[in-house]
Amino acid sequence: MLQNITTSQTIKPTTLDEKIERYLHDIFEKELQAKGSILVSYTPFVIKKIAAYLSGRIKMPASIGIAGETASGKSTITMDLIDTIESFAAEFDIKDAITRVNTDDYYYDRSEMVKAAGSFSEFAKNYDLDVPQALELELMHKHIKELLSGKETYLPKYDMSGTAKRFDNHTLAKPSKIIISEGLFTLTEKVKDAFDFKIYVEIDEKIKKDRFYVRAKERDLGDSADIIYKNANEKADVYIKPCKKQADIVLSGSADRIKYKNFLNKIIAVIHELYFSEI
Repeated sequence: MLQNITTSQTIKPTTLDEKIERYLHDIFEKELQAKGSILVSYTPFVIKKIAAYLSGRIKMPASIGIAGETASGKSTITMDLIDTIESFAAEFDIKDAITRVNTDDYYYDRSEMVKAAGSFSEFAKNYDLDVPQALELELMHKHIKELLSGKETYLPKYDMSGTAKRFDNHTLAKPSKIIISEGLFTLTEKVKDAFDFKIYVEIDEKIKKDRFYVRAKERDLGDSADIIYKNANEKADVYIKPCKKQADIVLSGSADRIKYKNFLNKIIAVIHELYFSEI
């Protein structure tokens, strides 16, 4: 995936792919069997696909979509992945390693409706934010495809503080070797085929509920919190949980955060071994 690392080794791509696949399979299997694993499941094909990118056989940028229920931990996992990759890129002077596209920024602007309702909590009682139709996913799909094709693009920015305002053409995003996105509806119909790798984050119900109410307090949802939580769960059954079936990797949103970085560092070690040592 980080193709501007060069190597003087001359190895047939298929042979190299096979070697990387063995390394990756060992890493994935050990993690899957470990206590408190971050992995719930993965498809055998995803190992082959990752190996093809790491070997350089696939030279296009890679896009990663991460989905899961509300408060599943998908945003935290995404930021930890970004931090780990950016640290590696900085160490080896790799330019344009990763770009984030936040699904939540594609919520339609409903600021006038919030004003008319008097508050976000009142607005949320009558407007459903937990359906894909609340977001402009076609625009997100377009932006990801533009980045993958090497074009710069301006992304929107949605105000999550309770105004429901979206600022269009807000943030300049540059093409990179990895495009990563997370959100409730990242793997739903209108946008899922923008991603080369699909990840679903599974979460224990009690942990999800505890996290939700902490967040609800921070956003001053008041007595709307119960209604919103109930609706989120009902809509997740329809729109979000089915995405798990098509995921290449299912992660545990309950796992210790450090385990995510440790796992990714093991994969990064394969890159280091591949290009800076002799496999």
